[in-house]
Amino acid sequence: MFSFDGAPDAGAEAGGVEPLREPWRRFFERLGPLGQADLDRRAALLARQIHEDGVTYNVYSDAGGTSRPWPLELLPALIEPEDWRQIEQGVAQRAALLNSVLADVYGEQRVLRDGLLPPALVLGHPGYLRGLQGQQPPGGLYLHIVAFDLARGPDGRFCVLAQRTQAPSGMGYVLENRLAVSRLFPQAFRELNVQHLASGFRRLVDTLQTLAAPCAQGEPPRLALLTAGPRNETYFEHAYLARYLGLPLVEGGDLIVRDERVYLKTVHGLEPVHGLLRRLDDDYCDPLELKPDSTLGVPGLLQAVRAGNVVMANALGTGFLESPGVQGFLPAMARRWLGHDLLLPSPPTWWCGEEAAWQAVQPELAGKIMHPSYPAPFGLGASRGLRPGFKPQQVEPDAVADWCERVASDPAGHTVQGAFAFSQTPVWSGGAVQPRGMTLRVFAVADGHGGWQVMPGGMGRTAETHAAVSMQYGGSSFDTWVLTDGPVDTFSMLPRPLHVDDLVKQQRPVASRTAENLFWMGRYTERTENNVRLARTLFTVLGEEDEQASPDVLDTLNGLAVSSGLVPPGVPSLTQSARLFERALIEALPKPGAYSVGYNLQALARTAGALRDRLSPEHWRLIRDMSEDFSQRMQAAPELLSEAEAVPALEWLGVQLAAVTGSQADRMTRDVGWRLLTVGRYIERLIAYAGVLRAFFERPAAAQPQGFDVLLALFDSTITFRARFQRRLELPALLDLVVMDESNPRALACILRRLRTELGKLPRRDDAGADTVAGLLAILPEQGVGVSLAELCEPLWQVDAAAHPIPRLTDQLAQAAARLSNEIGRCYFSHATAPDRLLAS
Repeated sequence: MFSFDGAPDAGAEAGGVEPLREPWRRFFERLGPLGQADLDRRAALLARQIHEDGVTYNVYSDAGGTSRPWPLELLPALIEPEDWRQIEQGVAQRAALLNSVLADVYGEQRVLRDGLLPPALVLGHPGYLRGLQGQQPPGGLYLHIVAFDLARGPDGRFCVLAQRTQAPSGMGYVLENRLAVSRLFPQAFRELNVQHLASGFRRLVDTLQTLAAPCAQGEPPRLALLTAGPRNETYFEHAYLARYLGLPLVEGGDLIVRDERVYLKTVHGLEPVHGLLRRLDDDYCDPLELKPDSTLGVPGLLQAVRAGNVVMANALGTGFLESPGVQGFLPAMARRWLGHDLLLPSPPTWWCGEEAAWQAVQPELAGKIMHPSYPAPFGLGASRGLRPGFKPQQVEPDAVADWCERVASDPAGHTVQGAFAFSQTPVWSGGAVQPRGMTLRVFAVADGHGGWQVMPGGMGRTAETHAAVSMQYGGSSFDTWVLTDGPVDTFSMLPRPLHVDDLVKQQRPVASRTAENLFWMGRYTERTENNVRLARTLFTVLGEEDEQASPDVLDTLNGLAVSSGLVPPGVPSLTQSARLFERALIEALPKPGAYSVGYNLQALARTAGALRDRLSPEHWRLIRDMSEDFSQRMQAAPELLSEAEAVPALEWLGVQLAAVTGSQADRMTRDVGWRLLTVGRYIERLIAYAGVLRAFFERPAAAQPQGFDVLLALFDSTITFRARFQRRLELPALLDLVVMDESNPRALACILRRLRTELGKLPRRDDAGADTVAGLLAILPEQGVGVSLAELCEPLWQVDAAAHPIPRLTDQLAQAAARLSNEIGRCYFSHATAPDRLLAS
């Protein structure tokens, strides 16, 4: 543990207490009157903030669910000004060296001919892409952002443990860590002169825009952030970073290559993309030339890169530099190319593909760290007999012989590094300040003119004795405060003021995948609301006296419950056994299958999760909490659940759904995405209410007092009807309210009017037909519901039911809604050309 006065505690063993360094004394002096006694409260606030913000990290091996709250320590790591100057200079030097190595390897390859870097280590690495040999990226810049994992040794010097050159992760988490921790210690953050982060993010965007300008041919360059999707381990960071940088978040399926140019599929058609900040490793970027079974990339992307029509940040083919084997050769390259030694060393490194290196380290192998020289293959790579991967691990004395055999079978696949004892930083754990080893990931951003800006801070991570702990295996992160003895950089991410001519260009495109997710978010929201209302109505009917129940009404409700997924088929009906029906209804409510409430909540949360970059934090939190709350309220064993748990859970869910629909209606920008969300809601509402109306008029349920009241409840129109007609139970008045009344948002006529309004404001796609919007509008009745109230009021039970206007009308409207949904998908979500569609068919 740590001592706050520099001397060991009275009961501590000699050497068991480490004195805190001077910056930490100043930090703890600024905690306020409660001092350390207040740290438990702040830790609880931090955990709550992480949960409320939905900051997550996906763990692939977690059987209980892939998403975990982001692990963040309460206390920041502090770096003094002199230490930061050492880091800043050393990181900038290494970044420049690595970019020079890439330029040479994909150019003249002098570094290979002169023996500075073994050809087998480069050309045998899957991160070297032969298809890009001789290709120079725009501006000659291969690395736009590079990350270095640093550790501080017992001598106080920082050392580079690893470098990340493909798609370095962590920048978004660095920003989130800063916002979360600094608000808990505002006085210390201000008075310790902590350097700000924003200028590094602005530099990244400016560099990409400058390099992408020639690709745009005079138009403002369009950038995007390429993600692997919601199941990626750092997807939260992708969405967070895209929002902060003001870039659209796109997946491989959102992009298409035509005529050697990259386009974004949007609801307006194909929009050019000139620069991609990628968070996708090389192998997955282009299934045509790289990993053929990848569904995450963009077919033809490498050809667009070769044509110089898109800037990739980072450039493809940089992955071989991440091999730990490269570390051992960088010092000699620095002396040859830079004329001086590296300012930040690496641990002693031996690439076993060099016989002399392996023979030198073999007698001293015990205690060293064994690394794989190449990344572990996945998918087709693993089935083709490529080198198996393993995690870096320390060589135990009794395992030396086994490791020697493994190295002998594949020398090039193994790299040995010297063990490194990490320095420690204070953490708050168990109600006390405890020491914990740490590493630091630092990011360098290119300025496009040969210079590098090192972000003042980084992502600290907990470390064991000899290795950093991956977030996949239970590690945690730190906010990192770089203290400055000069002025604090007050740069803001806000760009220059916009001119009038810029406003049109600043309209954010709505990707087709985003639009489709918004469309289905609207449908799932409405579907969940309808199911909740139907379930609550069922419990109300089940709670009434048996003699009050009408068989026609019970049969109608039974059919609706089965068709909506609230109860599985084959369950005894309400007229056969109300108790068994109720039992099946309660057990099915929280289940994720059968389209019940639990299923729709999960589908809604999953769809919203893919829209993290577009939804406000409050909106996302409402949807997430809604699913979690309902699950917790219904988490008792199925045999123990009863109406006493189900009804309050449904009532609270109804309140939460009202908040969600309010956010969708009043707190979202009225762009094309919002209109498609609204259209999705009204399509789902039209299908549901047409089905309910048909069911109640197919049997004479609506003509009975109980059925009359239940139908009003399902249309959420009881209050309005009673205000107008008091207790009159007349079908014309009912039909007027739930079918013809355009002022009632639940009436079919009002739903159709809203659909016509929103459809009329959708973009007219030149590549999807002569007049897309006119074709969509033609699916619906031109006015009202297409029939008059007088026609609907024919006595249903005096004519053939199949010929009566109500069943016929509801069938026509439900079919029109389904067709409208399909046509919207064809026009706005699919971008197949006519020949493509012929091939697909």
